[in-house]
Amino acid sequence: MAPKKRTTKKASGSEKAKGYIKGAGEVVEQPIVSTIRENFMPYAMSVIMSRAIPEIDGFKPSHRKLLFTMYKMGLLNGARTKSANIVGATMKLNPHGDAAIYDTMVRLSKGYEALLHPYVDSKGNFGKFYSRDMAWAASRYTEAKLAPICTELFRDIDKETVDFVDNYDNTMKEPSLLPTTFPSVLVNANTGIAVGMASNICSFNLKEICDTTAALIRDPDHDIKSTLPAPDFIGGCQILYDEKVFDQVYETGRGSIRLRAKYEYDKSANCIDVLAIPSTTTCEVIIDKIIDLVKQGKVKEISDVRDETGLDGLKITIDLKRGVDPDKLMAKLFKLTTLEDTYACNFNVLIGGVPMVLGIKELLEEWIAFRIECVMRRTYYDRTKKADRLHLLRGLEKILLDIDKAIKIIRETDEEVEVVPNLMIGFGIDQIQAEYVAEIKLRHLNREYILKRTQDIEDLEKEIAELDAILKSKARVKTIIVKELKAVGDKYGQPRRSMIIYEDTAKYEEEIEAVPDYPCTFFFTKEGYFKKITPQSLRMSGAHKLKEGDEITQEIEFSNNCDLLFFSDKAQVYKTKASEFSDTKTSVLGDYVAAKLGMDEGENAVYMIATKDYKGIVLFGFENGKVAKVPLEAYATKNNRKKLTAAYSDKSPLAGVLYLLQDEEVLFRSSSGRMLLVHTGALSLKTTRSTQGVAVLKLKKGHRLFGMQQYTEGMFLKPQRYRTRSLPALGALPSNEDSSNEQLSLI
Repeated sequence: MAPKKRTTKKASGSEKAKGYIKGAGEVVEQPIVSTIRENFMPYAMSVIMSRAIPEIDGFKPSHRKLLFTMYKMGLLNGARTKSANIVGATMKLNPHGDAAIYDTMVRLSKGYEALLHPYVDSKGNFGKFYSRDMAWAASRYTEAKLAPICTELFRDIDKETVDFVDNYDNTMKEPSLLPTTFPSVLVNANTGIAVGMASNICSFNLKEICDTTAALIRDPDHDIKSTLPAPDFIGGCQILYDEKVFDQVYETGRGSIRLRAKYEYDKSANCIDVLAIPSTTTCEVIIDKIIDLVKQGKVKEISDVRDETGLDGLKITIDLKRGVDPDKLMAKLFKLTTLEDTYACNFNVLIGGVPMVLGIKELLEEWIAFRIECVMRRTYYDRTKKADRLHLLRGLEKILLDIDKAIKIIRETDEEVEVVPNLMIGFGIDQIQAEYVAEIKLRHLNREYILKRTQDIEDLEKEIAELDAILKSKARVKTIIVKELKAVGDKYGQPRRSMIIYEDTAKYEEEIEAVPDYPCTFFFTKEGYFKKITPQSLRMSGAHKLKEGDEITQEIEFSNNCDLLFFSDKAQVYKTKASEFSDTKTSVLGDYVAAKLGMDEGENAVYMIATKDYKGIVLFGFENGKVAKVPLEAYATKNNRKKLTAAYSDKSPLAGVLYLLQDEEVLFRSSSGRMLLVHTGALSLKTTRSTQGVAVLKLKKGHRLFGMQQYTEGMFLKPQRYRTRSLPALGALPSNEDSSNEQLSLI
């Protein structure tokens, strides 16, 4: 049925006079597809193309606009200026506001320490990338200029090596790319989140990148890993080398690299000094996690932890208790905190306006193609300028033959506008040459000056021939790029900061705490309280202390070193160790399981299972008469997960849970009073925890299954009365003899 057309009341003349606007308040229906196409898609494209994803020169538009502004301000070789001045000038190119521009400057600065080779030489408080709480000062307090390496970013930018485009209000020109003389896209880390995609490029050592790129230019089949073994991170953390992961990152541009903090043990002070952390975390996150672990009792070897970061750099000090092995402690902290973390690589770069995820070799090949174009454009620019100069000098050379004739032509010309045409006729030169001759000063009309100028003709001819040879030979262009790469690597290269640790040397054997194993009895109550009592204490104790109206529903004799599974009324199971509960007595209420295990609000524990080997089966009875038979091993996990969702089906309310070591007879009871004896061997075993099970008990309208328990010999005088050959079945009402039997009461 087509939607009704919505109309609005037309404004009358009196309404118009009162200020009513025609069409105000009218609801216009639009198809959602066209709305998304017209509004969301342009926004998504703008974020991808003009904000979040870097291009082949290694910069996002915000980076490029800031650095180009500083270059035009003369901050490449000049003195520093206030950051506020730079931010204000950048707003002519970047309309996103001063806060966003200053944030960009901070992340590119030397003081922030986020880049291997910072582009901004900063002075003042620029914060630190490894600290969450160390904020940078306002732009009016700090100063900045371009770092020396920026010379390589802007080299020959005035020689038409890259295209220039209008800024946002068409009042200025800005470069679409920077003609970087080295692959800056891989030298400094770059992260961006766009719409539906992201980019996360790790940093590599400048010298290694330059050597690798040069080798790739010489040999397209060059083995990248032989000259570029691994990334290099500013913090100096350790890199755990996994050959498969690195092959994946190098080939596809995706993969997770494991990073580990670097530490030293101070024996005299009995403390560990963490001197470098992964670039994906901060000092505060690590310290907060260590404090939390100590409070939980999971780490007992630490007496104090503090942040001692200062002028010398990052430093987290961990004071140890007496007799603690620092290496074993760090192995535990690597596992439990972000002292060991992963860097998720995603080499997503804009190539010709198209986002592409590229491996390192492909990315370097794209940069080489870009750099070849820059060198070709620069060479063509130089050749054009020299050809223009040569053309002028050839005209001057002709004047040399008869200077007096040139003077005579100029003197005898009546009108100024006829000087140039007369020189063109008199010496057979074109207008450009004649203009040049006509502009020569009187003091320069001597043979010596003209001879000196014309001596450059031979040199210019040789230079132009050389430039023509370069333009015709791509091999010559590649040789120039290789020389420039070598010069950059030699001048700005730094030793590798991140140490590579191979997997076989990085493994630590986790210290397994010895949990004492002794017999004990577990008690679980209807209200969800738990007690663990030793046999000796149980013999000496009296009656159990319980909340009013509460009662004990389960009593299990087991040992302290076992797993406990608590099933909740929200179809979840919580796993813990019996040793996590302290020994207690019957005279106390015990631990409230929901609070102890951090259950969700309103969630309660309804059944407990104790096991060591996860053998046996679990029966789940539902009010709709269905029963699910699930192996207990379905709840065993390789890692120490504390909570499993979808522990059983939530399609019908739970009527009861029963744990059996093996198949045996179970008694089911409905709200109508009927009872049914079923051997669990007749029920099929389901490996899916959330299975709805099979129908066992037929229920009359308005009735439900509400109880189930193990059958024991002697419970009924005539048990055959309650057995059946097929399922589902109605069951039978109890006989008079069984009705008077006290054993029929179900828990």
